Formats: sequence, C-alpha cells, structure tokens
Amino acid sequence: MNTINAKKEWLSLIIGYLGAFLGLGIVVLLNHSVIMSLPLVLRMILMIVIYLLIAAAPIIVMLVNKDKLSDYGFAREKIGFQVIVGAAIGIALSLVLTLLPHLFGFGEYVTNGKSYTHLWQFAYEFVYCTLAVGFAEEFVFRGFVYEKIKRISQKDAVAAAASSVLFGLFHIFGGNIVQVIVTALIGAFFCLCRLKIRNCSLLSLIIAHGIYDALITVWAAVFR
Repeated sequence: MNTINAKKEWLSLIIGYLGAFLGLGIVVLLNHSVIMSLPLVLRMILMIVIYLLIAAAPIIVMLVNKDKLSDYGFAREKIGFQVIVGAAIGIALSLVLTLLPHLFGFGEYVTNGKSYTHLWQFAYEFVYCTLAVGFAEEFVFRGFVYEKIKRISQKDAVAAAASSVLFGLFHIFGGNIVQVIVTALIGAFFCLCRLKIRNCSLLSLIIAHGIYDALITVWAAVFR
C-alpha cells in the first residue's frame, strides 16, 4: 500500500472509530434524558433506531470512500447457511459464557441487570440485541474497523487483534476492566469465527452477537 492510500485508510479508521464513540455518547445521553420518559411502544422503536447512531460515522465513511458491503464481510451467497452458522455460534457462546457460570453459582457476574417476566419482553430483547446492538457493533468492529486495519497492516491477525482491543475499549464506560477484557476476547473469538468457519459472514456475526446478548436475559430469568 502506498503512502497516500495508507493515510486515507488511517484517516478513515480514526474518523469511524471516534465517530462510533460519539454515537455511543449520544445514545447514552438520549436514553437517560429522553427515551425513558416516552410511551412504551415509541420507546421500544426509538431504542433500536437510536442505537444505530453508533454505526453512522463508519457508514458515512464507507459511502464517501465508495466501499462495498462485501468489503466489510457481507456476502450474498448461501444466506441460509450464514444464518444457521450465526445462530450456532451465538448459542454455543451463550452456553459457555452465561449458562455455565449460572450452573456453578456465578450467575451474578454474567447478568445485564434486566429482569423480564413477560414473553413479549424477551422477544423484543432478541429483536433489539440483533437489529440494534448486533448490527451496529459488528458492522463497526468486525466490519469497518477490521477491514481498515487489515488494509493498513495487510495481515488478518493484526486486524483481528487490534479490532478486538478497540472493541473492548469501546465498552470501557459501561463497565469495569474485567468487562473490557472479556469483551475484547469475545471480539477476538468472533474474528476467529469469521476467518475459520465456512459460511461465517458479517451477517452470521450479527446474528451470533444478538443471540448471545439476548440469552443473557433469558438465563437470568431461568435461574432467578
């Protein structure tokens, strides 16, 4: 890669990553100051829409640079297999990182603070975690950030490691250092899945992420 292209990719990476942080700040601000005071149905819709602000800057950079969705890991072939692979990854990760801690008495360390009792709440959690959290975070980190670092370094391993560290740091304001480390490791696992599992696309990881996050609430209810 020549110097001009390298600078372009570095600039895109910095703008996209800092833009995602800005989007996160706006999401947190709106959730605390506006969203919680709205009627339930409107709140449910806006929570999904607003979370997508995290991906706004990377999407704008993608459009300006005329990148394609396929550059970031999306694929048109065998969508059904992509969905199945994503579901399998999400369930497997949930069994290891959420169910096992509950079974061994450490459930309090793997909950998200949500206490649902109605079926519609769990259904909404799956929709929210997939369409909002899963899409935004996977597009940004296993899509945009991963691809930009790969173009700069020309190495998948560097892209996987660096994007996972940045993914962990992205969660630093929502938890403690343990959560940052665990989140980074989950990011690395998702990168490994994308690289090594057949038919594992960015769509697969979006689904896996959504299912894993949503099942946290399900297991908390089961072991309540």
